[in-house]
Amino acid sequence: MPLFWRIFLLNAVVFVTATALLLGPVTVSTPVLVTEAVILAVGLAAMLIANALLLRIGLAPLQRLARAMTTADLLRPGTRPAAGGHGEVAELITTFNTMLDRLEAERATSTARVLTAQESERHRIAQELHDEVGQTLTAVLLDLKHVADRAPEPVREQLHQVQETTRAGLDEIRRIARRLRPGVLEELGLTSALKSLAGEFSGPSLSVRHRIAPDLPPLSENAELVLYRVAQESLTNTARHAGAGHVTLTLERTPDAVELRVRDDGRGLGGSPEGAGIQGMRERALLIGADLALGPARDSGDGDTGGSVPARGTEVRLTVPLDPPAAATHSPAAATHHRSQ
Repeated sequence: MPLFWRIFLLNAVVFVTATALLLGPVTVSTPVLVTEAVILAVGLAAMLIANALLLRIGLAPLQRLARAMTTADLLRPGTRPAAGGHGEVAELITTFNTMLDRLEAERATSTARVLTAQESERHRIAQELHDEVGQTLTAVLLDLKHVADRAPEPVREQLHQVQETTRAGLDEIRRIARRLRPGVLEELGLTSALKSLAGEFSGPSLSVRHRIAPDLPPLSENAELVLYRVAQESLTNTARHAGAGHVTLTLERTPDAVELRVRDDGRGLGGSPEGAGIQGMRERALLIGADLALGPARDSGDGDTGGSVPARGTEVRLTVPLDPPAAATHSPAAATHHRSQ
């Protein structure tokens, strides 16, 4: 029975009963006697309690639905509210769950298209940097060497300094191109790509250790790309914002998944909101049905930190299931990435 009719009929029963009692054995005197006032108060209290219980029971599913609405996040798919209640209440909850399913599917599809376009654009920019700017600077270096070999001594020293500056710019362009388009990932695989990535971020102020298990199962190209990009974004955030001195990058196999962990000893997340980089990592994780978790670094006691990372800082954990959903495995991003190679 719909909620409206249940409330209406309960009120009707209470009012009809009260009216019948007033017309029959129960009368009200003037002035009102104490016993009559007590009977009326008890009747009123019974009516209010009955209405409160019915509203509490009938509206409880709506309260759960309201909480689900306020906490719903398309980047963090969670459990759906149970379709409790009766009539239009259950229908409303079922409709809301269907709407969430549709929104998550549409978000995943649009995100796949956006990330596919982003990877294609990165590939194009990296190619142009390598073929156009890189070749131009290489030609400039050769011309400078040719001129420096024939220049007098005072000018030759200055030309050598210009050569070093140009060579440093060329190295920086090549480094940017490698980050935009992980050629080592396509050519040598995920393990070599992550080791190379850890080496790129290691320097005087930041030590990046890596522990990559040798028994990793075969992964799809899209899953390897997501793992690489999440590791890259995590190391970038650590180098720019964490103020960390040590980072540990771990990739290992669990019974039913492959898990990537990037743990640092920096200042931690604090109460800062998630930026575009973290949102991008969550969107990439959704494409392959993976779970992304960020929080304070925990000292797991498994020895993967080598004693260099204490139990503080930030940990990024990406768990990629070995049997991902079919929709994620055959996402547009995977197909387009495969065609781009």
